[in-house]
Amino acid sequence: MAAEVDALVDTRGEALRERLDRVEARLRAIAAEAAPPLDRLAGGTIAAGGKRLRPLLVLLAAADPPADDRGLIRAAVAVELIHSATLVHDDVLDAAALRRGRPTVWATAGRDGAIATGDYLFARAFGELARNGRVDEVAVLSDASSSLAHGELLQREDAFDADVAIDRYLWRCELKTARLFEAACRLGALESGGPADALGLFGRRIGLAFQLLDDVLDVAGPVERTGKPRGTDLLDGTVTLPFILARERDPSLRDVRPATPAEAEAVCDRIAATGALDAARARALAIVAEAKAGLPWPDPALELVADGVVARYA
Repeated sequence: MAAEVDALVDTRGEALRERLDRVEARLRAIAAEAAPPLDRLAGGTIAAGGKRLRPLLVLLAAADPPADDRGLIRAAVAVELIHSATLVHDDVLDAAALRRGRPTVWATAGRDGAIATGDYLFARAFGELARNGRVDEVAVLSDASSSLAHGELLQREDAFDADVAIDRYLWRCELKTARLFEAACRLGALESGGPADALGLFGRRIGLAFQLLDDVLDVAGPVERTGKPRGTDLLDGTVTLPFILARERDPSLRDVRPATPAEAEAVCDRIAATGALDAARARALAIVAEAKAGLPWPDPALELVADGVVARYA
């Protein structure tokens, strides 16, 4: 992430790095404020990190940050806490042993520990944002959180369904992933008085592209890059765009249901052989191009983030 931040600082100035550092410090502090063993479990979840893309979007969507930027920092922290909470809960639902190459809370503390950790992070997100005293901001995050829950239920409903249509898949991706990206951009815009609708649409589009490429990576791997074995979605029964496109090209894939990691890897090779990965990537690239073209003004920093979503696959 350091290289990406350096590039963004070149366009937005050192204040961006300083704000990111404050977001990180606040996330650690919130984890440490929990009673044991939640402090350790929440702290481990926060430390596992990731690229902090969603809080970064909050900060970048505030093109003209207010002099008192404490509300902006709180909004960025809240978005990341929601994201972290949903990952912990997803790992419970998926019985996932690894997340970003590390043991999950579910694997180390069991179902009850993971649920409690996710609940704590979720509650603290709204507590943090409420300190801004803005009902509109709370409504934005609440709507995104509701969408996450809806999307998760749709994904469970679609499990192992070889007939899932592309439109249904895209709607699920919008709910599960893109709406939180949208919320991040909306919150940044609201804090700085910017065009929340236009920036929110930008966030929604790159969030959708992000999920499409994440699903490509599940098939393409490798584990050293993704932090999980290839074909994890196949084992979970999660129907993604690469599988949908591949089954159209190779109908024999419709009846495939791998039962072991080795079988899942073999199916991944079959999906890749159809050219479905390139087709899915092309669709994501087109969405990123739409996102950049729809920005209310040329913004090199936001364009860099959009390009970074695509670079994850390169």
